[in-house]
Amino acid sequence: MAETQKSSINPALALVAAAAGWFVPGLGHALLGKWGKAMVYFFAVALLAVVGLRMRGNVFSSNAADAFDMLGFFADIGNGIFYFLAGAINPAGANVAIAAGDYGTRLFATAGVLNFLCVLELLQIGFGSREERRTAA
Repeated sequence: MAETQKSSINPALALVAAAAGWFVPGLGHALLGKWGKAMVYFFAVALLAVVGLRMRGNVFSSNAADAFDMLGFFADIGNGIFYFLAGAINPAGANVAIAAGDYGTRLFATAGVLNFLCVLELLQIGFGSREERRTAA
């Protein structure tokens, strides 16, 4: 029971860590002192994002033409800094006419969704789960 109470932190710090973790994958976990997770999450998201971009995957923008483009944008924006550096990482741009570009699009979106899951974990650490709140009360 002491373990569950120790894992809950200040909610304001949780929000700052979540924002930092979205912008730079793993940074939120590093702010909370979870260095192992921070490194694993950074390298997992970075690897998926950079490989996806180097395969000339498509990066969706906010001016979406339809619902699927908007879903792609939300998945891609989850990459944080990698979304904003996409043009610098792959100056040649997207080429989904080849299979590698199509796979690259999926890898980049997967990296964004993975980073969103890491942000959700930060919020759960900060605010605690329902079970933790029940046992602490």
